[in-house]
Amino acid sequence: MSDRIEITLEEGETKGRYVTVVDGHEAEMTYSRLGGTTIIIDHTGVPDALRGLGVGQALVQRGVEDARAKGLKIVPLCPFAKAQINRHPEWQDVLND
Repeated sequence: MSDRIEITLEEGETKGRYVTVVDGHEAEMTYSRLGGTTIIIDHTGVPDALRGLGVGQALVQRGVEDARAKGLKIVPLCPFAKAQINRHPEWQDVLND
């Protein structure tokens, strides 16, 4: 399902969020900027109606892909995002060690 999830990036000066609406339910992953080279993923919210559909994983994956494309590092303070990145060795190149 994650290939069919349309994710939008809403970006401000110091914060941003990835958001998707699936079957009328909104899910999001929020982040804050730390300087010009790092983002801190601080929250992933997926409504119960969307759990188990890969929506949260798709949000984290998009954040990882965007960070990689922009040369940014990620600090995953959100437990869900941290767990997803830990489960995917191919995403760990964007971690801020």
